Amino acid sequence: KLLVNKTGLEPEEQRLFFRGIEKGDNQHLHREGVKDKSKILLLEGNASKEKKLEETRKQNEMSKAFEAIAGVRAEVDKLSNKVTAIEVAINGGNKAAEKEFLVLTELLMSQLLKLDGIDAEGEAKLQRKAEVRRVQTIVDKLDSLKARNSNPFINNSNAVKVTTQWETFDSGMESSGTRSDNSPSTEISQDWERFE
Repeated sequence: KLLVNKTGLEPEEQRLFFRGIEKGDNQHLHREGVKDKSKILLLEGNASKEKKLEETRKQNEMSKAFEAIAGVRAEVDKLSNKVTAIEVAINGGNKAAEKEFLVLTELLMSQLLKLDGIDAEGEAKLQRKAEVRRVQTIVDKLDSLKARNSNPFINNSNAVKVTTQWETFDSGMESSGTRSDNSPSTEISQDWERFE
């Protein structure tokens, strides 16, 4: 325990040797013949080394995953800007070439494949999942734009809404075209006009 601050190794990570023999946790050094000026060898335990190597490996993998996700994110940003440019053009009444939609969709799908190939854990896995959702949203938007491009009347935001309102014509006896529920829609009278 006294050596933890100097070495950075916890007691369970330490291996103490005196005269070439490893001393166990239950042994007392003064009973084993350790005196002032005696040389004691302290080594890091194998389990500790393996644990640190595993932690380092995981950190490296996570770092690679973050890097790969950042690379995909940068590429998706560029593709998203192109989709936005197409949207602006279509909203302005212009048409885009069908090939643009196909190329952008394929490029976005290839980014999805790249994301699928990234082995990620923890925070990196959450970032990868968020990026997958983002790409899928952009692909959906692109599909919507493609439909609007081929048929401009599909545009939901600027569409002309046609509704049919039927007007009923009564006998003209009521005011402003509204009738009360208890009055008949047609009044029959006995006043006949004769033509001779």
